[in-house]
Amino acid sequence: MRNLALLTDFYQLTMMNGYLKHGLHEDTVVFDLFFRKNPCNGSYTIIAGIEQVIDYIETLSFTEEDLNYLRGLGFDDDFLKIVKDFKFSGTIYAVPEGSIMFPGEPILRVKASCLEAQLIETALLNIVNFQSLIATKASRICEAAEGDPVFEFGLRRAQGPDAGIYGARAAVIGGCSSTSNVLAGKMFDIPVVGTQAHSWIQSFDTELEAFRAYAATYPNNCLLLVDTYDTLKTGLPNAITVFNELRDQGYEPKGIRIDSGDIAYLSKEARKILNAAGFENVSIVASSDLDEEIIYSLKIQKAAVTGWGVGTNLITSKGCPALGGVYKLSYMEKNGEMLPKIKISENPEKITNPGYKKVIRIYHADDYKAQGDLIMLEEETIDTSKPLTIFHPTYTWKTKTFTNYKIREMLVPLYIDGKLVVPRKTVKEIKAYVAEELDSLWPEYKRLIRPQLYKVDLSEKLWNLKNDMVSQYREAAKRGS
Repeated sequence: MRNLALLTDFYQLTMMNGYLKHGLHEDTVVFDLFFRKNPCNGSYTIIAGIEQVIDYIETLSFTEEDLNYLRGLGFDDDFLKIVKDFKFSGTIYAVPEGSIMFPGEPILRVKASCLEAQLIETALLNIVNFQSLIATKASRICEAAEGDPVFEFGLRRAQGPDAGIYGARAAVIGGCSSTSNVLAGKMFDIPVVGTQAHSWIQSFDTELEAFRAYAATYPNNCLLLVDTYDTLKTGLPNAITVFNELRDQGYEPKGIRIDSGDIAYLSKEARKILNAAGFENVSIVASSDLDEEIIYSLKIQKAAVTGWGVGTNLITSKGCPALGGVYKLSYMEKNGEMLPKIKISENPEKITNPGYKKVIRIYHADDYKAQGDLIMLEEETIDTSKPLTIFHPTYTWKTKTFTNYKIREMLVPLYIDGKLVVPRKTVKEIKAYVAEELDSLWPEYKRLIRPQLYKVDLSEKLWNLKNDMVSQYREAAKRGS
């Protein structure tokens, strides 16, 4: 694990120094990390990166080299003394990694001193934004694949080594079966896959010779790339020749891969030819700049593809290059009293929810399908023996009443007073949890095109607090105070 203490924006350090100079550095604050819009025009977001948040907090300290660098940036000895002894001692609540969340909902809730809460903002956003984006993109691609295995092939096109490594991790969490990234496979104990590239075929005098050499090297796992020269006229006939030779030796071939051309047409023709040759169980893997829209289209065209290798458009989240997660102050200690804080904006969607909050998910009691979420103040409770009515935070006349329901608090303790209080999770465990989360959503929320929007409302008490604070600040602005 790397020490990422300096993985922060410079203004976090300048604010920390300012808090120290004005005696605010030990004041307690609460920050919420959330996002305002689902990626890829979808209706949900899979939260990933919580394990790396833990890695970051566990190694967060400043070396002598770091301190010397900060001294060179103009920070004085008083500030450097505070930083030298830095250790996170606050409390963090977070949703379990792999949770499905929606716009406006706190993903992490940080309660700490001004100094501590400010320092960790940038790194938390960097970690959670990227991995959540890729996990969600992967989930959409896997949804389009309708249960076929999806292989993450994006390392060579990722925006740097870290994006390749942690993007592969997030992709598997989001539903991919494996990755081509060997380092990610080692680090996170996830399956790795890969056979040969076109350069292998080109390295031999003939395509048939290349296929035979590969089959001789890997007789138990022979999957051949058939589009180097001509998929149907040479690639497939040569593959079938080698497959027959393998079968004569007691081995069964695995499949073929098509990386160019009209995937729908070529795969259907390849399936006919393979079946006629007695290779009904040989798989057909497609690659070539795929994404969820292309896979969805190929499925409609009844392409005979049984596995999908997805690279560039997954690892870079084509069409949505970033998840716009933010980290906003919602509560602050003033003279020993904790006071709600709010950010006002001319853009209504940027007005934050004040106070110390939690997120409640409402499930149907019989089938455990998610019905809606409620953002509430921490001290509020729900009596599930009584009906629960929620209302739209903007169109308040739109209401829904639940009678046969169960509830679940989404935020759970991650750190209490600086101590990690949850067991670490493997990628395999997180991926299984994602599958459960997705199963709790109605299909309408998982549609790739124009999905139904999930209900996220505010409790009446929080709604009143927010609107009262907005009115107060608007009036103060009119008075110029």
